[in-house]
Amino acid sequence: MIAITDVSKRTLWRRLADGTLTKLTDHRGRTMVPLREVVPLIGVPMSEEDLAMLVQADGNDAEAQDDMGQFFLACGKDVTAQYWLEQAVRQGSPNAMQRLGTCYLEGKLFPRDENLGIMWIAKAAAAGHAIAQGQMAAICKLRGSA
Repeated sequence: MIAITDVSKRTLWRRLADGTLTKLTDHRGRTMVPLREVVPLIGVPMSEEDLAMLVQADGNDAEAQDDMGQFFLACGKDVTAQYWLEQAVRQGSPNAMQRLGTCYLEGKLFPRDENLGIMWIAKAAAAGHAIAQGQMAAICKLRGSA
């Protein structure tokens, strides 16, 4: 929940303690909050389709995580975008690798870092991502290597 809201962990725990947010517990004993109570804290309008995608992303679906990263990037919610892109990258998503690499090259989400940008784009290209392959070809051409 912290990953998708602008609310601090401390504030969330305070809201759970005072009953402002409903505290649920899953089968593993983890604290859960109903999605309907989280939505107003997200800070961007989300359609039913967006919310369904968010549930899929939270369920560890790499494609949905990448989509959520791009959604929040487009909404200017950089910290949230970074979180979801990194979740997708951890699962080997070439789309998320390419997006993360582009963000590093453009200085979005992070300070500009050409080495990290090229590394992520190269990984995406090696995984068969067509846009990343084009980017790598252009980078090689600019640098004078094949």
